[in-house]
Amino acid sequence: MHRFRLLPWEYGVRNLSRRPSRAFLTLGALATVVLLVFIVVGFIRGMESTLAASGDPDVVLVHALGVEQMLESSSVAARTPDLLVASLDGIQRRYGVPCASPELFVGTRVRVGDDPRPSLGLVRGVTPAAPLVRGQVRIVEGRWPDAGEALVGRLAAVKLGRRPEELAVGRTVSFEGRTWRVSGRFAAEDSAFEAEMWCPLADLQQAQKRQDLSLVALRLAPGASMADVKLFCTERVDLELQAVGETDYYASMQTLYRPVRMLGWIVVMLVAGAGAFAGLNMMYGAVAGRIRELAMLQAIGFRRRAILLSLVQEGALLAAAGSLLAALAAVTLLHGTAVRFTMGAFALKIDAMAILVGSATGVLLGVLGAIPPAIRAMRLPVAEGLKAV
Repeated sequence: MHRFRLLPWEYGVRNLSRRPSRAFLTLGALATVVLLVFIVVGFIRGMESTLAASGDPDVVLVHALGVEQMLESSSVAARTPDLLVASLDGIQRRYGVPCASPELFVGTRVRVGDDPRPSLGLVRGVTPAAPLVRGQVRIVEGRWPDAGEALVGRLAAVKLGRRPEELAVGRTVSFEGRTWRVSGRFAAEDSAFEAEMWCPLADLQQAQKRQDLSLVALRLAPGASMADVKLFCTERVDLELQAVGETDYYASMQTLYRPVRMLGWIVVMLVAGAGAFAGLNMMYGAVAGRIRELAMLQAIGFRRRAILLSLVQEGALLAAAGSLLAALAAVTLLHGTAVRFTMGAFALKIDAMAILVGSATGVLLGVLGAIPPAIRAMRLPVAEGLKAV
């Protein structure tokens, strides 16, 4: 019985350096494919992270009955906040002020500075009570807006397709037939609010010539139940209200965008498939130029399985190196890059899951791409392989 011998590990490593141009081309192709995978997975993870960060388990949204996720279409009476505060004991109070935020949320055309080209932006009319409810919002520059002013989110410029400096403090934006001065910028812990612009509620109502609201956001006191808010909405049939937890609302948004996430994973598979075919072509070319070498290895006693494993080792080494390069580029260049979307804007997130998926895809491409050409080369008889040119 013949002992099964593997080719030395150093043999496969040295073979990569013997053909540097081919090795670098293969490495670049694999790194490019894996980088595309990182982009798509980072998009999916960024969207999921933004929606998850936007919900607060202690906040309840009261809006018009039947609007579901379309809060822009909601319309509730202006007296609703006072009725909620007067009827419910579970609303938290800070500094003696009830944590109830009446808000008018609209999607509208926004012009930046003197540029006549409008872009679709998200505007929220709020009162000074909004920060009591939206605990993740922090003003990072400037101040709270006065009449005729707007507070812009960290990603509002991205949503509008503009450079951040165009929405710097002191600049102007125009929407709803009025010009607003930027009073400051805010961050909101990577939540969806960062793509919005906030302005005084009364000013936005006046600009839109309306007196109603889109929703009322309530922060519940510790131990309070959302069931009381839902019971109030059920009993007051004249108001036609509906209450939903903020976390449940953004969970439903994730369900709404599930087809987008599925499309993203399909793109990942398509990119991986294209990379696999590209890898197969390059590996076929690499193996075709080594027919005599592979036949010689069989002639001196190495089994085909050992040669096959050596070729797979070379492919895996190149794929691992390409995955590392792509991961380095994704973390340093792509992580945190803001992108526009219908829900607003969010940042690409190259987290541990994205790195795992991208790197695993790269290594799998290297291994699977090496097997078919290696098997094809091993089927050639030794005598014919030694005479190959």
